[in-house]
Amino acid sequence: MGIWIAPSVIERELYEAKTAGDWAAYFDVLARAPLYLAQPRIQADAHPESLFFHATPDRMLVVHTAGMLPAPTPETVYESRSLGWYAKVWTPTDPAFLAVNPGSPAEAYLTTTPADLARWRAHADAAPHYGLPDGKVHALFTGGPLHGPIAHGLAVGGHLAVSNGEFWNALAYHGGGYHRERRRLSEWWGITDRADWLSTLEQLLGADMVSPVWEYALRVRRVLASDFAGPVDVEHWRHAAEASLRRNAERSAEPQLTPDGVTVAQPRPTAEVEGEIAGVKRLIGRIARYEQRFRADGLLPEDGWVRSVEGWDIGRASQMARWGVGCRYGTLHEAEKAVQRAGEAAQRTYRSWAEFSAGYILGRCLHFDEEEFGTWYTGALACHLTLTTDPSSPWLNIPFT
Repeated sequence: MGIWIAPSVIERELYEAKTAGDWAAYFDVLARAPLYLAQPRIQADAHPESLFFHATPDRMLVVHTAGMLPAPTPETVYESRSLGWYAKVWTPTDPAFLAVNPGSPAEAYLTTTPADLARWRAHADAAPHYGLPDGKVHALFTGGPLHGPIAHGLAVGGHLAVSNGEFWNALAYHGGGYHRERRRLSEWWGITDRADWLSTLEQLLGADMVSPVWEYALRVRRVLASDFAGPVDVEHWRHAAEASLRRNAERSAEPQLTPDGVTVAQPRPTAEVEGEIAGVKRLIGRIARYEQRFRADGLLPEDGWVRSVEGWDIGRASQMARWGVGCRYGTLHEAEKAVQRAGEAAQRTYRSWAEFSAGYILGRCLHFDEEEFGTWYTGALACHLTLTTDPSSPWLNIPFT
Protein backbone atom coordinates (compact mmCIF):
# COMPACT_ATOMS: atom_id res chain seq x y z
CA MET A 1 0.00 0.00 0.00
CA GLY A 2 2.82 2.38 0.88
CA ILE A 3 4.31 2.23 -2.62
CA TRP A 4 1.04 2.33 -4.57
CA ILE A 5 1.07 4.90 -7.36
CA ALA A 6 -2.39 6.14 -8.24
CA PRO A 7 -3.02 5.86 -11.99
CA SER A 8 -4.30 9.44 -12.22
CA VAL A 9 -5.16 12.48 -10.15
CA ILE A 10 -8.70 11.11 -9.71
CA GLU A 11 -7.61 7.97 -7.86
CA ARG A 12 -4.94 9.89 -5.95
CA GLU A 13 -7.55 12.28 -4.59
CA LEU A 14 -9.88 9.41 -3.72
CA TYR A 15 -7.07 7.63 -1.89
CA GLU A 16 -6.02 10.76 0.00
CA ALA A 17 -9.60 11.45 1.10
CA LYS A 18 -10.14 7.85 2.16
CA THR A 19 -6.84 7.71 4.07
CA ALA A 20 -7.77 10.91 5.91
CA GLY A 21 -11.23 9.53 6.71
CA ASP A 22 -12.75 12.51 4.91
CA TRP A 23 -15.71 10.90 3.22
CA ALA A 24 -17.23 14.22 2.24
CA ALA A 25 -14.12 14.90 0.19
CA TYR A 26 -14.28 11.35 -1.23
CA PHE A 27 -17.84 11.98 -2.43
CA ASP A 28 -16.80 15.35 -3.84
CA VAL A 29 -14.24 13.59 -6.05
CA LEU A 30 -16.75 10.91 -7.06
CA ALA A 31 -19.29 13.56 -8.00
CA ARG A 32 -16.83 15.10 -10.47
CA ALA A 33 -15.60 11.80 -11.92
CA PRO A 34 -17.28 9.74 -14.66
CA LEU A 35 -18.04 6.29 -13.24
CA TYR A 36 -17.67 3.51 -15.80
CA LEU A 37 -19.88 0.45 -15.84
CA ALA A 38 -18.98 -2.73 -17.76
CA GLN A 39 -21.46 -4.02 -20.33
CA PRO A 40 -21.31 -7.12 -22.53
CA ARG A 41 -20.73 -5.75 -26.00
CA ILE A 42 -23.41 -7.95 -27.55
CA GLN A 43 -25.95 -6.50 -25.14
CA ALA A 44 -24.69 -2.94 -25.62
CA ASP A 45 -24.98 -3.21 -29.40
CA ALA A 46 -28.47 -4.66 -29.16
CA HIS A 47 -29.69 -1.95 -26.74
CA PRO A 48 -27.67 1.21 -27.48
CA GLU A 49 -29.97 3.47 -25.45
CA SER A 50 -29.98 1.30 -22.32
CA LEU A 51 -27.58 0.60 -19.48
CA PHE A 52 -27.85 -2.65 -17.53
CA PHE A 53 -26.84 -3.28 -13.91
CA HIS A 54 -25.07 -6.62 -13.60
CA ALA A 55 -24.57 -7.26 -9.91
CA THR A 56 -21.93 -9.53 -8.42
CA PRO A 57 -23.08 -12.56 -6.38
CA ASP A 58 -22.68 -10.48 -3.21
CA ARG A 59 -25.08 -7.80 -4.54
CA MET A 60 -22.53 -5.21 -5.63
CA LEU A 61 -22.51 -3.07 -8.73
CA VAL A 62 -18.88 -2.47 -9.73
CA VAL A 63 -17.82 0.85 -11.26
CA HIS A 64 -14.39 2.22 -12.11
CA THR A 65 -12.97 5.69 -12.37
CA ALA A 66 -11.10 6.56 -15.56
CA GLY A 67 -7.61 5.69 -14.37
CA MET A 68 -8.66 2.25 -13.13
CA LEU A 69 -10.26 1.00 -16.34
CA PRO A 70 -8.84 -2.24 -17.76
CA ALA A 71 -7.49 -2.41 -21.29
CA PRO A 72 -10.26 -2.56 -23.93
CA THR A 73 -11.28 -6.01 -25.15
CA PRO A 74 -13.64 -6.97 -28.00
CA GLU A 75 -16.17 -8.64 -25.68
CA THR A 76 -16.67 -5.97 -22.98
CA VAL A 77 -17.34 -2.26 -23.29
CA TYR A 78 -17.74 0.49 -20.71
CA GLU A 79 -20.28 3.26 -20.43
CA SER A 80 -19.79 6.27 -18.16
CA ARG A 81 -22.35 8.01 -15.99
CA SER A 82 -22.18 10.52 -13.15
CA LEU A 83 -22.77 9.83 -9.48
CA GLY A 84 -25.86 12.04 -9.79
CA TRP A 85 -27.21 9.81 -12.56
CA TYR A 86 -26.76 6.69 -10.45
CA ALA A 87 -28.58 8.39 -7.57
CA LYS A 88 -31.45 9.32 -9.89
CA VAL A 89 -32.03 5.90 -11.48
CA TRP A 90 -31.33 3.63 -8.49
CA THR A 91 -34.32 1.61 -7.29
CA PRO A 92 -34.89 -0.58 -4.20
CA THR A 93 -34.48 -3.70 -6.35
CA ASP A 94 -31.01 -2.66 -7.56
CA PRO A 95 -27.80 -3.94 -5.90
CA ALA A 96 -27.25 -3.16 -2.23
CA PHE A 97 -23.79 -1.66 -2.76
CA LEU A 98 -21.94 0.49 -5.29
CA ALA A 99 -18.36 -0.84 -5.39
CA VAL A 100 -15.92 1.86 -6.52
CA ASN A 101 -12.55 0.60 -7.82
CA PRO A 102 -12.72 -2.65 -5.83
CA GLY A 103 -9.37 -4.26 -5.05
CA SER A 104 -7.45 -0.97 -5.11
CA PRO A 105 -6.27 1.24 -2.23
CA ALA A 106 -8.81 3.81 -3.40
CA GLU A 107 -11.74 1.40 -3.17
CA ALA A 108 -15.03 2.08 -1.41
CA TYR A 109 -18.19 0.04 -0.94
CA LEU A 110 -21.12 2.41 -0.74
CA THR A 111 -24.53 1.50 0.66
CA THR A 112 -27.55 2.54 -1.36
CA THR A 113 -30.28 3.46 1.09
CA PRO A 114 -32.54 6.44 0.27
CA ALA A 115 -30.41 8.57 2.61
CA ASP A 116 -27.27 7.49 0.75
CA LEU A 117 -28.80 8.36 -2.61
CA ALA A 118 -29.79 11.78 -1.30
CA ARG A 119 -26.19 12.31 -0.22
CA TRP A 120 -24.96 11.36 -3.71
CA ARG A 121 -27.37 13.86 -5.26
CA ALA A 122 -26.26 16.62 -2.92
CA HIS A 123 -22.60 16.14 -3.81
CA ALA A 124 -23.44 15.92 -7.51
CA ASP A 125 -25.43 19.17 -7.35
CA ALA A 126 -22.51 20.91 -5.63
CA ALA A 127 -19.84 19.66 -8.06
CA PRO A 128 -18.14 22.56 -9.86
CA HIS A 129 -17.63 20.49 -13.01
CA TYR A 130 -17.97 16.96 -14.35
CA GLY A 131 -15.03 15.08 -15.81
CA LEU A 132 -11.48 16.31 -16.17
CA PRO A 133 -11.39 20.07 -16.81
CA ASP A 134 -10.99 21.08 -20.45
CA GLY A 135 -7.97 23.09 -21.45
CA LYS A 136 -5.49 21.43 -19.10
CA VAL A 137 -2.82 18.73 -19.40
CA HIS A 138 -3.99 15.44 -17.90
CA ALA A 139 -1.89 12.28 -17.79
CA LEU A 140 -2.00 8.72 -16.57
CA PHE A 141 0.84 8.30 -14.08
CA THR A 142 0.69 4.54 -14.63
CA GLY A 143 -0.96 2.61 -17.44
CA GLY A 144 0.09 5.04 -20.18
CA PRO A 145 3.49 5.70 -21.79
CA LEU A 146 5.33 8.82 -20.62
CA HIS A 147 8.47 8.47 -22.76
CA GLY A 148 9.52 6.76 -25.98
CA PRO A 149 8.11 6.55 -29.52
CA ILE A 150 4.53 5.72 -28.52
CA ALA A 151 4.42 8.57 -26.02
CA HIS A 152 5.81 10.88 -28.70
CA GLY A 153 3.09 9.81 -31.12
CA LEU A 154 0.41 10.35 -28.50
CA ALA A 155 1.84 13.79 -27.68
CA VAL A 156 1.32 14.70 -31.35
CA GLY A 157 -2.39 14.57 -30.50
CA GLY A 158 -1.86 16.93 -27.58
CA HIS A 159 -4.08 19.71 -28.91
CA LEU A 160 -7.19 17.56 -28.96
CA ALA A 161 -6.37 15.82 -25.67
CA VAL A 162 -6.06 19.18 -23.91
CA SER A 163 -9.11 20.77 -25.54
CA ASN A 164 -11.27 17.70 -24.78
CA GLY A 165 -10.05 17.26 -21.19
CA GLU A 166 -8.60 13.77 -21.70
CA PHE A 167 -5.49 11.89 -20.62
CA TRP A 168 -2.98 12.65 -23.37
CA ASN A 169 -1.20 9.29 -22.96
CA ALA A 170 -4.17 6.91 -22.71
CA LEU A 171 -3.62 4.54 -25.60
CA ALA A 172 -5.97 1.96 -24.04
CA TYR A 173 -8.75 4.43 -24.65
CA HIS A 174 -12.33 4.37 -23.38
CA GLY A 175 -13.08 8.09 -23.72
CA GLY A 176 -16.55 9.06 -22.62
CA GLY A 177 -17.81 5.51 -22.98
CA TYR A 178 -18.52 3.14 -25.85
CA HIS A 179 -21.67 4.65 -27.33
CA ARG A 180 -20.65 8.25 -26.72
CA GLU A 181 -17.44 7.63 -28.64
CA ARG A 182 -19.36 5.99 -31.47
CA ARG A 183 -21.80 8.89 -31.64
CA ARG A 184 -18.92 11.37 -31.73
CA LEU A 185 -17.22 9.65 -34.65
CA SER A 186 -20.51 9.34 -36.50
CA GLU A 187 -21.55 12.97 -36.00
CA TRP A 188 -18.17 14.61 -36.62
CA TRP A 189 -16.57 12.24 -39.10
CA GLY A 190 -19.31 10.11 -40.64
CA ILE A 191 -17.55 7.00 -39.32
CA THR A 192 -19.91 4.15 -38.49
CA ASP A 193 -17.82 0.99 -38.90
CA ARG A 194 -14.31 -0.42 -39.01
CA ALA A 195 -13.86 0.16 -42.75
CA ASP A 196 -14.71 3.86 -42.35
CA TRP A 197 -12.28 4.17 -39.47
CA LEU A 198 -9.41 2.46 -41.27
CA SER A 199 -9.93 4.57 -44.39
CA THR A 200 -10.06 7.83 -42.43
CA LEU A 201 -7.04 6.90 -40.33
CA GLU A 202 -4.95 6.16 -43.41
CA GLN A 203 -5.98 9.43 -45.05
CA LEU A 204 -4.98 11.37 -41.94
CA LEU A 205 -1.66 9.54 -41.56
CA GLY A 206 -0.89 10.35 -45.20
CA ALA A 207 -1.94 13.99 -44.70
CA ASP A 208 -4.43 13.47 -47.52
CA MET A 209 -7.27 15.44 -45.92
CA VAL A 210 -5.60 18.84 -45.80
CA SER A 211 -6.14 20.82 -48.97
CA PRO A 212 -3.41 20.20 -51.56
CA VAL A 213 -3.77 23.87 -52.52
CA TRP A 214 -2.74 24.94 -49.02
CA GLU A 215 0.28 22.66 -49.16
CA TYR A 216 1.17 23.83 -52.67
CA ALA A 217 1.25 27.47 -51.56
CA LEU A 218 3.41 26.68 -48.54
CA ARG A 219 5.70 24.46 -50.61
CA VAL A 220 6.40 27.34 -53.02
CA ARG A 221 7.51 29.46 -50.08
CA ARG A 222 9.65 26.67 -48.61
CA VAL A 223 11.54 26.41 -51.91
CA LEU A 224 12.02 30.17 -52.06
CA ALA A 225 13.21 30.30 -48.45
CA SER A 226 15.72 27.55 -49.20
CA ASP A 227 16.93 29.20 -52.41
CA PHE A 228 17.33 32.64 -50.86
CA ALA A 229 18.30 31.52 -47.35
CA GLY A 230 15.93 33.84 -45.58
CA PRO A 231 12.44 35.27 -45.18
CA VAL A 232 10.26 35.54 -48.28
CA ASP A 233 8.35 38.72 -49.10
CA VAL A 234 4.63 38.12 -49.67
CA GLU A 235 4.64 39.69 -53.15
CA HIS A 236 7.67 37.62 -54.13
CA TRP A 237 5.79 34.56 -52.89
CA ARG A 238 2.69 35.46 -54.92
CA HIS A 239 4.68 36.07 -58.11
CA ALA A 240 6.57 32.78 -57.72
CA ALA A 241 3.31 30.87 -57.17
CA GLU A 242 1.77 32.48 -60.26
CA ALA A 243 4.80 31.65 -62.41
CA SER A 244 4.77 28.06 -61.17
CA LEU A 245 1.08 27.63 -61.91
CA ARG A 246 1.48 29.03 -65.41
CA ARG A 247 4.39 26.66 -66.10
CA ASN A 248 2.34 23.74 -64.88
CA ALA A 249 -0.55 24.74 -67.14
CA GLU A 250 1.79 24.98 -70.14
CA ARG A 251 3.38 21.61 -69.42
CA SER A 252 0.01 19.94 -69.08
CA ALA A 253 -0.75 21.01 -72.69
CA GLU A 254 2.46 19.58 -74.11
CA PRO A 255 2.36 16.25 -76.02
CA GLN A 256 3.29 13.28 -73.81
CA LEU A 257 5.27 10.24 -74.95
CA THR A 258 3.71 7.08 -73.50
CA PRO A 259 4.13 3.33 -74.21
CA ASP A 260 1.07 3.67 -76.46
CA GLY A 261 2.61 6.51 -78.48
CA VAL A 262 2.30 10.26 -78.38
CA THR A 263 -0.67 11.60 -76.46
CA VAL A 264 -1.81 15.08 -77.44
CA ALA A 265 -3.20 17.00 -74.50
CA GLN A 266 -5.73 19.82 -74.69
CA PRO A 267 -4.72 23.16 -73.15
CA ARG A 268 -6.63 24.05 -70.01
CA PRO A 269 -9.19 26.84 -70.45
CA THR A 270 -7.65 30.25 -69.80
CA ALA A 271 -10.40 31.22 -67.36
CA GLU A 272 -9.71 28.09 -65.31
CA VAL A 273 -5.98 28.82 -65.07
CA GLU A 274 -6.55 32.49 -64.23
CA GLY A 275 -9.11 31.56 -61.57
CA GLU A 276 -6.66 29.11 -60.00
CA ILE A 277 -3.93 31.76 -59.92
CA ALA A 278 -6.25 34.33 -58.35
CA GLY A 279 -7.36 31.81 -55.73
CA VAL A 280 -3.81 30.89 -54.73
CA LYS A 281 -2.88 34.58 -54.46
CA ARG A 282 -5.84 35.14 -52.13
CA LEU A 283 -4.82 32.12 -50.09
CA ILE A 284 -1.27 33.44 -49.71
CA GLY A 285 -2.66 36.70 -48.38
CA ARG A 286 -4.85 34.80 -45.95
CA ILE A 287 -1.94 32.70 -44.70
CA ALA A 288 0.22 35.82 -44.31
CA ARG A 289 -2.46 37.49 -42.17
CA TYR A 290 -2.82 34.42 -39.96
CA GLU A 291 0.94 34.29 -39.50
CA GLN A 292 0.99 37.95 -38.54
CA ARG A 293 -1.55 37.19 -35.80
CA PHE A 294 0.42 34.09 -34.80
CA ARG A 295 3.53 36.23 -34.24
CA ALA A 296 1.59 38.76 -32.20
CA ASP A 297 0.18 35.98 -29.99
CA GLY A 298 3.47 34.12 -29.52
CA LEU A 299 2.62 31.16 -31.73
CA LEU A 300 5.49 32.05 -34.04
CA PRO A 301 8.76 33.89 -33.38
CA GLU A 302 9.15 37.39 -34.80
CA ASP A 303 10.48 36.13 -38.13
CA GLY A 304 8.74 32.75 -38.06
CA TRP A 305 6.47 31.19 -40.68
CA VAL A 306 4.54 27.95 -41.08
CA ARG A 307 6.31 25.19 -42.98
CA SER A 308 3.32 22.95 -43.64
CA VAL A 309 -0.27 22.34 -42.55
CA GLU A 310 0.18 18.56 -42.57
CA GLY A 311 0.25 18.79 -38.77
CA TRP A 312 -3.52 19.35 -38.88
CA ASP A 313 -3.99 15.83 -40.25
CA ILE A 314 -1.15 14.24 -38.30
CA GLY A 315 -2.41 15.51 -34.94
CA ARG A 316 -5.90 14.25 -35.69
CA ALA A 317 -4.50 10.90 -36.83
CA SER A 318 -2.93 10.38 -33.42
CA GLN A 319 -6.33 10.87 -31.81
CA MET A 320 -8.23 8.93 -34.46
CA ALA A 321 -6.09 5.89 -33.68
CA ARG A 322 -7.28 5.72 -30.10
CA TRP A 323 -10.83 6.84 -30.88
CA GLY A 324 -11.06 3.68 -32.95
CA VAL A 325 -10.09 1.63 -29.90
CA GLY A 326 -12.80 3.29 -27.82
CA CYS A 327 -15.37 2.42 -30.50
CA ARG A 328 -13.94 -1.12 -30.94
CA TYR A 329 -13.30 -0.39 -34.62
CA GLY A 330 -9.61 -1.09 -34.09
CA THR A 331 -7.32 -2.98 -31.76
CA LEU A 332 -4.71 -1.71 -29.33
CA HIS A 333 -1.99 -3.11 -31.57
CA GLU A 334 -3.34 -1.22 -34.58
CA ALA A 335 -3.61 1.98 -32.57
CA GLU A 336 -0.06 1.62 -31.29
CA LYS A 337 1.32 1.29 -34.81
CA ALA A 338 -0.75 4.22 -36.07
CA VAL A 339 0.28 6.47 -33.19
CA GLN A 340 3.94 5.70 -33.82
CA ARG A 341 3.47 6.49 -37.53
CA ALA A 342 1.89 9.83 -36.58
CA GLY A 343 4.92 10.71 -34.49
CA GLU A 344 7.29 9.77 -37.29
CA ALA A 345 5.27 11.80 -39.82
CA ALA A 346 5.46 14.87 -37.58
CA GLN A 347 9.23 14.46 -37.27
CA ARG A 348 9.63 14.26 -41.05
CA THR A 349 7.79 17.52 -41.62
CA TYR A 350 8.65 19.68 -38.61
CA ARG A 351 11.67 20.42 -36.45
CA SER A 352 10.07 21.20 -33.08
CA TRP A 353 6.85 20.98 -31.10
CA ALA A 354 6.31 24.70 -31.65
CA GLU A 355 6.63 24.33 -35.44
CA PHE A 356 4.28 21.38 -35.43
CA SER A 357 1.74 23.28 -33.33
CA ALA A 358 1.77 26.30 -35.64
CA GLY A 359 1.15 24.01 -38.63
CA TYR A 360 -1.69 22.24 -36.83
CA ILE A 361 -3.35 25.53 -35.88
CA LEU A 362 -3.02 27.07 -39.33
CA GLY A 363 -4.66 23.99 -40.86
CA ARG A 364 -7.46 24.16 -38.30
CA CYS A 365 -8.00 27.86 -38.97
CA LEU A 366 -7.96 27.54 -42.76
CA HIS A 367 -10.53 24.77 -42.44
CA PHE A 368 -12.88 26.31 -39.87
CA ASP A 369 -12.11 29.90 -38.89
CA GLU A 370 -12.49 32.00 -42.09
CA GLU A 371 -10.31 34.77 -40.61
CA GLU A 372 -12.76 35.49 -37.83
CA PHE A 373 -10.16 34.66 -35.17
CA GLY A 374 -13.00 33.18 -33.17
CA THR A 375 -13.10 30.15 -30.91
CA TRP A 376 -11.58 27.86 -33.55
CA TYR A 377 -8.46 30.01 -33.25
CA THR A 378 -8.55 31.16 -29.62
CA GLY A 379 -9.19 27.62 -28.37
CA ALA A 380 -6.23 26.27 -30.32
CA LEU A 381 -4.04 29.13 -29.13
CA ALA A 382 -4.95 28.37 -25.51
CA CYS A 383 -4.01 24.70 -26.01
CA HIS A 384 -0.70 25.74 -27.59
CA LEU A 385 0.16 27.99 -24.68
CA THR A 386 -0.75 25.25 -22.19
CA LEU A 387 1.28 22.61 -23.99
CA THR A 388 4.32 24.87 -24.30
CA THR A 389 4.31 26.18 -20.71
CA ASP A 390 2.78 23.60 -18.35
CA PRO A 391 5.67 21.76 -16.62
CA SER A 392 3.72 18.49 -16.90
CA SER A 393 3.22 18.86 -20.65
CA PRO A 394 4.65 16.06 -22.82
CA TRP A 395 5.99 18.75 -25.15
CA LEU A 396 8.33 19.89 -22.38
CA ASN A 397 9.33 16.36 -21.36
CA ILE A 398 9.61 14.44 -24.65
CA PRO A 399 12.18 15.59 -27.23
CA PHE A 400 10.57 16.29 -30.59
CA THR A 401 13.36 14.60 -32.56
